[in-house]
Amino acid sequence: MRECTVEQNNKKCNCTYESCSRKGIYCECIRYHWQSGELPVCFFPNDVEKTYDRSMERFIETCQKRERW
Repeated sequence: MRECTVEQNNKKCNCTYESCSRKGIYCECIRYHWQSGELPVCFFPNDVEKTYDRSMERFIETCQKRERW
């Protein structure tokens, strides 16, 4: 059975909301944001992450404007 590797995940996580209790625990992060109709921050480039707009609309708009980030 796999175990969550929070310390390793945190090294790659681009979330700037430091007090988040789900930081580095991707299964909880995805579940939380999906229930709110959002996507987690790791789906967005850093400059978009800083806006805290994690809506599906923002994700689609960002994908349409950029090939890669």
